[in-house]
Amino acid sequence: MRVAVVGAGLGGLSAACHLAGRGHEVIVLERESVPGGRAGLFEAEGFRIDTGPSVLTMTDILRRTFAGAHEDMDDHLRLAPVDPMYRTTFADGSEIRVLHGRERMTEEIRTTCGAADAAAFGRFCDYLTDLYKLELPNFIDRNFDSLFDLLKPPWPLLRLVRLKGLSRLANVVNSYFADPRLQRIFSFQAMYAGLSPYEALALYCVITYMDTVEGVYFPEGGIHAVPRGLAAAATKAGAEFRYGVTVERVERSAADGRATGVRLQGGEVIAADAVVLNPDLPVAYRQLLDNPLPRVAKRGHYSPSCALWMAGVRGQLPAGAAHHNIHFGAAWEGAFDALMKQGVLMPDPSILVSSPTVGDPSLAPEGCITLYVLEPTPNLDGRVDWSKERDRFRQSLVDRVGALGYPTGDVVVERFVDPTDWRNQGMERGTPFAIAHNFFQTGPFRPNNVSQRVPGVVFTGSSTVPGVGVPMVLLSGRLAADRVDELAGRAAQP
Repeated sequence: MRVAVVGAGLGGLSAACHLAGRGHEVIVLERESVPGGRAGLFEAEGFRIDTGPSVLTMTDILRRTFAGAHEDMDDHLRLAPVDPMYRTTFADGSEIRVLHGRERMTEEIRTTCGAADAAAFGRFCDYLTDLYKLELPNFIDRNFDSLFDLLKPPWPLLRLVRLKGLSRLANVVNSYFADPRLQRIFSFQAMYAGLSPYEALALYCVITYMDTVEGVYFPEGGIHAVPRGLAAAATKAGAEFRYGVTVERVERSAADGRATGVRLQGGEVIAADAVVLNPDLPVAYRQLLDNPLPRVAKRGHYSPSCALWMAGVRGQLPAGAAHHNIHFGAAWEGAFDALMKQGVLMPDPSILVSSPTVGDPSLAPEGCITLYVLEPTPNLDGRVDWSKERDRFRQSLVDRVGALGYPTGDVVVERFVDPTDWRNQGMERGTPFAIAHNFFQTGPFRPNNVSQRVPGVVFTGSSTVPGVGVPMVLLSGRLAADRVDELAGRAAQP
């Protein structure tokens, strides 16, 4: 089949790799001049700063994506472990490092939190591994056509219940660890799913598995090296890439409404037997299909957003700083209540400060470093007026980072992104984290990756299955390729 892939984000690139590797004729249409989408690059004055994801986990999924194009990942990327994976600090001045390897992390916990919690860590890792091995094939890496698919077969759902997957995540984590610092370290990942640890189900502990057990890695050249490598692999497999072109709409057959290709700005029509859409699903429905949104996308609950300050600065990191540093505020449960229920900024917020130059000094000129500072915020359904708060918030964030010892007094280049900027980049409700992963917005309840109104259209990305995060988005591309294969199979039937 001839397939048009709209958007060279990670989902579109994954789809292109798998489709080209399976022999489909693939053309990828990207409005920017480079691949990556949200995993973009801010380059100026000798600094190279990733503008999207900062944490890379589950490299086996990434490796399988390259393999989908019959390419070896090692020919395109050089990955190194980030160790410590996180340096976490707390309001009482204490610090815990999250280290690669179960034995090393056990010893870190023994030193900082005591023998009981150290012993619990091994049991917790075993639990996470069991949960992941159950969820990946049965609930994550698969397409759903109906709710009843959850029961085909029924035993995985029963096993998930026995593993307390439908209990509250915070309750399960707290049952292993007495130290409240460890409770935070192993539950904050619920935020990636757009949920508070107190509201998220324990089945989302699989996100904790991804970094705590599988580990965090960083590519030479930064995260943007990932989409560049995937684009190169897809090209070698036969995919054609066209950059700097904007798709206006999906073309449809007057006879049966089926997708027949896409129309570009300027009027050019690219014919295709199937169209894979990588833009944020609600935006794609509205702008490219002119169709009503699926109910969950229209009325559902969206994840919180974030504000992001990226800077290239002169100076050095404070003593002890790592690649990824999480500075937890004193408030915890109340902070989530403010963010997700009241729609206001977190009191005493927790922030992530990453400095990729720790692992790759070539990302900045000599004597300089890069800073990537993220604070969770409400999305645009919240009560923050960013037209009034933007400058004040940015200055407050920079001041807090400076107070933590990071060099902020000599900024060479910078970029600040708030929820209105995310919206302007094409992200519904101004959040880069898409529709939240509460139970009724997950799996068969999540917006499907095929359109019932426009046959031949397939979606990829974080707003469809399986969900948010680099590993999930890469899987969404493979699932999209499976849907195209289904279309090809039906078209080949007499």
